[in-house]
Amino acid sequence: MFDGWARKRLDPTLDRIAVRLSRARIGANTITLSACAIGLAAAAAIAFEQYLVGLALLLVSRLGDGLDGAVARIDGKTDLGGYLDIVLDFVFYGAIPIGFVIADPSANAVAGAVLVFSFYVNGSSFLAYAVMAEKRGLETGARGQKSLFFTTGLAEATETIVFFVAFCLVPAWFPALAYVFAALCFYTALSRIVLAARMFG
Repeated sequence: MFDGWARKRLDPTLDRIAVRLSRARIGANTITLSACAIGLAAAAAIAFEQYLVGLALLLVSRLGDGLDGAVARIDGKTDLGGYLDIVLDFVFYGAIPIGFVIADPSANAVAGAVLVFSFYVNGSSFLAYAVMAEKRGLETGARGQKSLFFTTGLAEATETIVFFVAFCLVPAWFPALAYVFAALCFYTALSRIVLAARMFG
Protein backbone atom coordinates (compact mmCIF):
# COMPACT_ATOMS: atom_id res chain seq x y z
CA MET A 1 0.00 0.00 0.00
CA PHE A 2 2.83 2.41 0.88
CA ASP A 3 5.41 1.13 -1.61
CA GLY A 4 4.75 3.93 -4.09
CA TRP A 5 5.11 6.57 -1.37
CA ALA A 6 8.30 4.96 -0.07
CA ARG A 7 9.86 4.57 -3.52
CA LYS A 8 9.52 8.27 -4.31
CA ARG A 9 11.49 9.13 -1.19
CA LEU A 10 14.09 6.36 -1.27
CA ASP A 11 14.83 5.94 -4.98
CA PRO A 12 16.96 9.11 -5.41
CA THR A 13 19.31 8.01 -2.62
CA LEU A 14 19.38 4.41 -3.84
CA ASP A 15 20.13 5.59 -7.37
CA ARG A 16 23.13 7.63 -6.17
CA ILE A 17 24.55 4.65 -4.27
CA ALA A 18 23.83 2.38 -7.23
CA VAL A 19 25.97 4.52 -9.52
CA ARG A 20 28.95 3.98 -7.23
CA LEU A 21 28.31 0.25 -6.97
CA SER A 22 28.03 -0.03 -10.74
CA ARG A 23 31.30 1.83 -11.20
CA ALA A 24 32.91 -0.58 -8.72
CA ARG A 25 31.61 -3.44 -10.89
CA ILE A 26 29.39 -4.83 -8.14
CA GLY A 27 26.54 -6.42 -10.05
CA ALA A 28 22.86 -6.57 -9.19
CA ASN A 29 22.88 -10.36 -8.72
CA THR A 30 25.76 -10.13 -6.27
CA ILE A 31 23.79 -7.58 -4.26
CA THR A 32 20.65 -9.76 -4.39
CA LEU A 33 22.52 -12.82 -3.10
CA SER A 34 24.29 -10.79 -0.42
CA ALA A 35 21.04 -9.22 0.74
CA CYS A 36 19.48 -12.67 1.10
CA ALA A 37 22.48 -13.98 3.05
CA ILE A 38 22.29 -11.01 5.42
CA GLY A 39 18.54 -11.56 5.78
CA LEU A 40 19.15 -15.18 6.75
CA ALA A 41 21.73 -13.98 9.27
CA ALA A 42 19.04 -11.66 10.68
CA ALA A 43 16.69 -14.62 11.08
CA ALA A 44 19.44 -16.58 12.83
CA ALA A 45 20.11 -13.69 15.22
CA ILE A 46 16.38 -13.50 16.00
CA ALA A 47 16.28 -17.25 16.61
CA PHE A 48 18.98 -16.73 19.28
CA GLU A 49 16.89 -13.86 20.72
CA GLN A 50 19.36 -11.21 19.59
CA TYR A 51 16.52 -9.04 18.37
CA LEU A 52 18.35 -5.75 17.92
CA VAL A 53 21.16 -7.47 16.01
CA GLY A 54 18.49 -9.12 13.91
CA LEU A 55 16.85 -5.74 13.33
CA ALA A 56 20.11 -4.17 12.16
CA LEU A 57 20.83 -7.05 9.78
CA LEU A 58 17.24 -7.00 8.55
CA LEU A 59 17.50 -3.33 7.60
CA VAL A 60 20.84 -3.84 5.84
CA SER A 61 19.29 -6.74 3.93
CA ARG A 62 16.38 -4.60 2.75
CA LEU A 63 18.76 -1.84 1.73
CA GLY A 64 20.41 -4.41 -0.52
CA ASP A 65 17.01 -5.42 -1.85
CA GLY A 66 16.45 -1.83 -2.94
CA LEU A 67 19.92 -1.42 -4.39
CA ASP A 68 19.89 -4.49 -6.64
CA GLY A 69 17.09 -3.06 -8.76
CA ALA A 70 18.77 0.34 -8.91
CA VAL A 71 22.00 -1.23 -10.13
CA ALA A 72 20.09 -3.37 -12.63
CA ARG A 73 18.51 -0.24 -14.10
CA ILE A 74 22.04 1.08 -14.75
CA ASP A 75 23.75 -2.10 -15.94
CA GLY A 76 20.74 -3.63 -17.67
CA LYS A 77 18.00 -5.87 -16.33
CA THR A 78 18.17 -9.63 -16.90
CA ASP A 79 15.60 -12.38 -16.55
CA LEU A 80 17.89 -14.21 -14.13
CA GLY A 81 18.18 -11.10 -12.00
CA GLY A 82 14.41 -10.67 -11.85
CA TYR A 83 14.00 -14.35 -11.01
CA LEU A 84 16.57 -14.28 -8.21
CA ASP A 85 15.12 -11.08 -6.79
CA ILE A 86 11.61 -12.46 -6.32
CA VAL A 87 12.67 -15.94 -5.16
CA LEU A 88 15.15 -14.66 -2.59
CA ASP A 89 12.66 -12.05 -1.36
CA PHE A 90 10.33 -14.91 -0.46
CA VAL A 91 13.20 -16.76 1.21
CA PHE A 92 13.76 -13.69 3.40
CA TYR A 93 10.05 -13.18 4.09
CA GLY A 94 9.69 -16.75 5.32
CA ALA A 95 12.92 -16.83 7.32
CA ILE A 96 12.14 -13.94 9.68
CA PRO A 97 8.92 -15.41 11.14
CA ILE A 98 10.66 -18.78 11.46
CA GLY A 99 13.35 -17.04 13.49
CA PHE A 100 10.70 -15.86 15.96
CA VAL A 101 9.15 -19.33 16.10
CA ILE A 102 12.52 -20.86 16.99
CA ALA A 103 13.20 -18.13 19.56
CA ASP A 104 10.01 -18.91 21.50
CA PRO A 105 8.07 -21.88 20.09
CA SER A 106 5.46 -22.02 22.86
CA ALA A 107 4.41 -18.40 22.32
CA ASN A 108 5.08 -17.91 18.61
CA ALA A 109 4.62 -21.23 16.78
CA VAL A 110 0.95 -20.96 15.86
CA ALA A 111 1.07 -17.26 14.97
CA GLY A 112 4.25 -17.81 12.97
CA ALA A 113 2.67 -20.70 11.07
CA VAL A 114 -0.40 -18.62 10.24
CA LEU A 115 1.80 -15.75 9.05
CA VAL A 116 3.94 -17.96 6.82
CA PHE A 117 0.76 -19.55 5.43
CA SER A 118 -0.58 -16.07 4.62
CA PHE A 119 2.69 -15.30 2.80
CA TYR A 120 2.28 -18.51 0.80
CA VAL A 121 -1.29 -17.61 -0.22
CA ASN A 122 -0.44 -13.97 -0.95
CA GLY A 123 2.74 -14.87 -2.84
CA SER A 124 1.00 -17.46 -5.02
CA SER A 125 -1.77 -14.98 -5.87
CA PHE A 126 0.87 -12.42 -6.83
CA LEU A 127 2.96 -14.79 -8.98
CA ALA A 128 -0.02 -16.43 -10.68
CA TYR A 129 -1.41 -13.01 -11.56
CA ALA A 130 1.98 -11.99 -12.98
CA VAL A 131 2.06 -15.10 -15.19
CA MET A 132 -1.43 -14.47 -16.56
CA ALA A 133 -0.68 -10.78 -17.09
CA GLU A 134 2.49 -11.66 -19.01
CA LYS A 135 0.52 -14.16 -21.11
CA ARG A 136 -1.88 -11.38 -22.08
CA GLY A 137 0.85 -8.84 -22.71
CA LEU A 138 -0.23 -6.55 -19.88
CA GLU A 139 2.18 -3.98 -18.47
CA THR A 140 2.20 -1.69 -15.47
CA GLY A 141 4.49 0.98 -14.07
CA ALA A 142 2.73 1.18 -10.71
CA ARG A 143 5.89 0.14 -8.85
CA GLY A 144 8.51 1.31 -11.32
CA GLN A 145 10.38 -0.87 -13.77
CA LYS A 146 10.02 -4.50 -12.67
CA SER A 147 10.83 -7.86 -14.21
CA LEU A 148 7.35 -9.12 -13.34
CA PHE A 149 3.88 -7.62 -13.51
CA PHE A 150 3.37 -6.09 -10.04
CA THR A 151 -0.16 -5.87 -8.70
CA THR A 152 -0.48 -3.46 -5.81
CA GLY A 153 -2.16 -4.42 -2.55
CA LEU A 154 -2.70 -3.67 1.11
CA ALA A 155 0.33 -5.72 2.19
CA GLU A 156 3.47 -5.00 0.16
CA ALA A 157 7.19 -4.73 0.86
CA THR A 158 6.96 -1.54 2.93
CA GLU A 159 4.29 -3.00 5.21
CA THR A 160 6.34 -6.18 5.58
CA ILE A 161 9.40 -4.25 6.70
CA VAL A 162 7.32 -2.17 9.14
CA PHE A 163 5.91 -5.29 10.77
CA PHE A 164 9.28 -7.05 10.84
CA VAL A 165 10.81 -4.02 12.54
CA ALA A 166 7.97 -4.02 15.06
CA PHE A 167 8.53 -7.73 15.73
CA CYS A 168 12.16 -7.02 16.58
CA LEU A 169 11.46 -3.96 18.71
CA VAL A 170 8.69 -5.61 20.72
CA PRO A 171 9.21 -9.38 20.39
CA ALA A 172 6.62 -10.14 23.08
CA TRP A 173 3.99 -8.73 20.72
CA PHE A 174 4.96 -11.07 17.88
CA PRO A 175 1.83 -13.28 18.08
CA ALA A 176 -0.64 -10.39 18.01
CA LEU A 177 1.24 -8.49 15.32
CA ALA A 178 1.67 -11.65 13.25
CA TYR A 179 -2.08 -12.29 13.26
CA VAL A 180 -2.77 -8.70 12.21
CA PHE A 181 -0.25 -8.86 9.38
CA ALA A 182 -1.54 -12.27 8.29
CA ALA A 183 -5.02 -10.77 8.03
CA LEU A 184 -3.65 -7.99 5.80
CA CYS A 185 -1.91 -10.57 3.60
CA PHE A 186 -5.07 -12.68 3.28
CA TYR A 187 -7.06 -9.56 2.39
CA THR A 188 -4.48 -8.62 -0.26
CA ALA A 189 -4.62 -12.11 -1.76
CA LEU A 190 -8.42 -12.06 -1.81
CA SER A 191 -8.51 -8.65 -3.49
CA ARG A 192 -6.05 -9.91 -6.09
CA ILE A 193 -8.22 -12.96 -6.75
CA VAL A 194 -11.24 -10.69 -7.25
CA LEU A 195 -9.18 -8.54 -9.62
CA ALA A 196 -8.08 -11.65 -11.53
CA ALA A 197 -11.70 -12.75 -11.88
CA ARG A 198 -12.54 -9.38 -13.43
CA MET A 199 -9.49 -9.22 -15.68
CA PHE A 200 -9.18 -12.85 -16.80
CA GLY A 201 -12.72 -14.15 -16.45
